Amino acid sequence: MAAKTDAFQSPDYYLLDDLLSEEHKMIRDAIRAYVKKEISPIIEDYAQRAAFPQHIVPQLGSLGCFGPTVPVAYGGGGLDYISYGLMMQELERGDSGIRSTASVQGSLVMFPIYAYGSEEQRKKYLPKLASGEWLGCFGLTEPDHGSDPSGMLTRFVDSGDQVILNGSKMWISNAPFAQVAVVWAKDEQDEIRGIIVERGMEGFSTPETHGKWSLRASATGELVFDQVRVPKSNILPQVKGLKGPLSCLTKARFGIAWGAVGSAMDCYDTALRYSKERIQFGRPIAGFQLQQKKLAEMITEITKAQWLNWRLAVLMDEGKATPAQVSMAKRNACELAVHTAREARQILGGMGITGEYSIMRHMMNMESVLTYEGTHDVHLLITGLDITGINAFT
Repeated sequence: MAAKTDAFQSPDYYLLDDLLSEEHKMIRDAIRAYVKKEISPIIEDYAQRAAFPQHIVPQLGSLGCFGPTVPVAYGGGGLDYISYGLMMQELERGDSGIRSTASVQGSLVMFPIYAYGSEEQRKKYLPKLASGEWLGCFGLTEPDHGSDPSGMLTRFVDSGDQVILNGSKMWISNAPFAQVAVVWAKDEQDEIRGIIVERGMEGFSTPETHGKWSLRASATGELVFDQVRVPKSNILPQVKGLKGPLSCLTKARFGIAWGAVGSAMDCYDTALRYSKERIQFGRPIAGFQLQQKKLAEMITEITKAQWLNWRLAVLMDEGKATPAQVSMAKRNACELAVHTAREARQILGGMGITGEYSIMRHMMNMESVLTYEGTHDVHLLITGLDITGINAFT
């Protein structure tokens, strides 16, 4: 499929750029240029074929997209959360699957090893994950336990200087190509622990998930553990309970909040440009009231989300952000992106469903992003719990 020139222009209706440092803008522009040069020309073909562009993993590593907030000493970028957000926004402007690859690597694999791992674990795994030499995945969701991970069935038992791990995880991004999996399982005391499982360990397999209509350029699979012997030195020593995986998800949801807005920005920009060029009834369709209504509502919601995300990043950098605030931003951005994609598709008419434009791909991707790492409804209930103090889950 012939690639169209990526003519994306970023909407910034309330001049948010004025609040970004020169370093922030330099980082953002570098990722934007990379997406225009390396992702946009190939992504439609990979999505149509449901193939993962493996060759981009070291590219993302060299750009600093893996673990940008992890200290430089361990191979990370040592950057702030505004920088991390801007990176994810630009990657998802290209494709949600590409941002997912980076989010999983940084927030769900590198973060727990850095935050809860031993010094030996940090030195062994983080530099290779940061560079993209190794790809990682995060094993929490199970076939029967998605929104309620406390019910997980994956377990390990003591066996001398090793443990024996049994169980399975599903809907795992990066799984088919990952060298390392950070897996959450229950020990013999029924406590949830994090454990690092490496490809090649006997009994560990990662069958790929096929037949997806969403995130088609992202690799998704299962993690299957059949009497897998893992050294006890691979257990993350500094965390027990759901706090471990949930703190990882908070970091990743922050990246999703920014990324989903990137998806919406691309759909809006595409629809705006098309509406000015498409002539019907003797004039550009941008001149008709109903099309202007759609576009005006899009840019309004995008602007609101950009500012919500920026403020959340400031709070993250100050150590003040709460998981509930991150939930609100994730849910808001995903809802915005889904709605923007649908409205933009209407503006493009029949052309909106073709691979000549990015909108239908974004629309399908966002159906997954709306659901993973906390569904739309669950995030609403997290906000509800936070403001009322009453738990609707129990």
